Amino acid sequence: MSQSDAHSVKQTQDWTSALVRWVSGLLFFETLTGLVIYLAPFSVTTQVAVLCHTIVGLPFIIPSLVYIWKHFSAYRGHPLTHYKLTGYVTALAFLSLVVSGLVLSLQAAASTRISWVWRDVHIAGTFVLLAFAMPHLILLLFRAMSAGIGWGRGEPVRLYVRGSLLVAVAFSVAWGAWSAAGTKPMAKREFPADYSKPYGDDRPFAPSLARTDTNGPLAPESLAGSAACGSSGCHQEIYEEWLPSAHRYAAMDPVFQAVQATMGKQNGPESTRYCGGCHDPISLFSGTKNIFVENLTGLSGFQEGISCAACHSIRETDIKGNAAYVITEPQRYLYESSGGKLGKFASDFLIRAYPDEHNATYSRRMFKTPEFCAACHKQFVDQEVNNVGWVQLQNQYDNWRKSRWNHPDEPDKTIECRECHMPLRASTDPGAGDPVDKNRDPYDGKHRSHAFLGANQWIPKALDLPGGEEHVKETEKWLRGELRIPEIQGKWVDGPAVPIELTAPKTAKPGENVPLRVVITSNKVGHDFPTGPLDLIQVWVQLEVRDDSGRLVYSTGKLNEKNFVPEGSFMFKAEPVDQYGNLIDKHNLWDMVGVRFRRALFPGFADTVEFAFACPGALVEAGKKTDDAASGDREEKFEFAAPADKSRTLTVSAKLMYRKLNQFLVNFTLGEDPPKTAPVTVIAEATAKIEIEGS
Repeated sequence: MSQSDAHSVKQTQDWTSALVRWVSGLLFFETLTGLVIYLAPFSVTTQVAVLCHTIVGLPFIIPSLVYIWKHFSAYRGHPLTHYKLTGYVTALAFLSLVVSGLVLSLQAAASTRISWVWRDVHIAGTFVLLAFAMPHLILLLFRAMSAGIGWGRGEPVRLYVRGSLLVAVAFSVAWGAWSAAGTKPMAKREFPADYSKPYGDDRPFAPSLARTDTNGPLAPESLAGSAACGSSGCHQEIYEEWLPSAHRYAAMDPVFQAVQATMGKQNGPESTRYCGGCHDPISLFSGTKNIFVENLTGLSGFQEGISCAACHSIRETDIKGNAAYVITEPQRYLYESSGGKLGKFASDFLIRAYPDEHNATYSRRMFKTPEFCAACHKQFVDQEVNNVGWVQLQNQYDNWRKSRWNHPDEPDKTIECRECHMPLRASTDPGAGDPVDKNRDPYDGKHRSHAFLGANQWIPKALDLPGGEEHVKETEKWLRGELRIPEIQGKWVDGPAVPIELTAPKTAKPGENVPLRVVITSNKVGHDFPTGPLDLIQVWVQLEVRDDSGRLVYSTGKLNEKNFVPEGSFMFKAEPVDQYGNLIDKHNLWDMVGVRFRRALFPGFADTVEFAFACPGALVEAGKKTDDAASGDREEKFEFAAPADKSRTLTVSAKLMYRKLNQFLVNFTLGEDPPKTAPVTVIAEATAKIEIEGS
């Protein structure tokens, strides 16, 4: 047989080989699904394409490599022609797809994210393959037909084309059937038939200012399921930070539950929508705050407070406050809510292998701005709530905006909300790095803490939460200004966030009235101190004077046996009142029309309190007290029997104390049996020595 005849026989065998037909058909299917993944919008079809591309592509590697090796072995001795050149480039492009595909599949299955470099290699390899494989195949087909290996019935080229197309079509039909099975028409979200809209059809969630982009309800499961963010292995660190946070338990905090129940009883369940936008968005947007039960949060079936999806699905905010934001129901990936292990694996794989929709939905520049926080961290009541008129409540955003920490267009001077309350932490999270944050770069290996450090030393203790002990320790360090934040360290001074300075005379005579002065300065706080609901929060000065033997000479601000702060103590707080002048003491803000007393520190400002006591020395009945001034003036004179050892010095100790919840509300919420109290943190302290003359 001549060389020409042998070559013709070899070509005929190539076109009629089952291996060639399978490899060509699968290659066509893989190319088609790859192009759909790259070019088509997010949908069930594209997600199924990702799964099909992987499931078919991985086993397809073996026959493909076998074919490439056999093809190379058969033709490597032939002269280099354009057929051979395009074949070599096609083979190299295919090998790049094999390697990058294996890496990406492994990363999507077992890592936290895919590599963008390998993804680019895979995409580039696809287009190189198309650019060289198509002319390679078309030229060979024409050459084969020119050589008499024709297109007629039963002839090799026809068999090759038909067989390849049958393979590709068969797999495409399976892809289409899978897509159709996965495309479940979404039931139209509708409010319950008895859902009341007292503020009009266009404001179904009022008196909260929160709304959805459709102005209709959302499926509660679309905003819930935060545990999946941790169990996926992707955001485990962030999830564990969030677990004991005030955001996570915003709707399950026993105080919120008690206040919400009281509000619902007095004003109807619809009134509690006012609180829902910030504290309980899942219940609010699912339309369940419509009938009264003791636990209005439980009706939605989910109790997550501010869940991952609830916060990250907000697409627009307004600085009016009272939850003035617009939320969009996020598009879920296939099998995210399946509940089974295989479905969970498939959804996690899809999110990592095909992350563009996930990133676009849950990561936006808006989330990094103070204006995003303003939607909830600014509050007021108006006539719709109190039936009287507008009253400003807490307002961290405007405090910050007008403070020394905000310098528009001067990032080197400005400190924003996230920089304090979400300090950077070393991270393996896929969200590590940030190219648009002025303090960061895309590869810094850090993420912003989702513990949302502030003053949350109540909820983790009260509910004994996982990770709660560590959260409270960090919170207390934060309150004392001991938590170092390197990226903004140069913008403020070291030391306590709110230091106190104690001034006392160096000497005093027995029986003399001794003046003391305590200066409290808001040094590193970005808004009013204290901030939040000041009818709940207590910050006060505890001052003690002791002699050489440790006996108490003078005291103010020390908790009594029932954990109440004594009357007359110097305290930062607010006393809101209703329209009849009665004190708002159960956080019943829907009755509030004004404030009869408010004391807080604006950023950078200081406040001063003066005390006075009688220097001991007169021999009188031990423990006898004589009041020379009203306790409200915090000037009291005490006389104690002079110690037998002739005390020579007095030690004065001043402490700035903080607790999240006053004792009255603890008792109202949790009862008094057994007795409970909120943790108290010493924010700052100072001491002084006074020498007693002539002793």
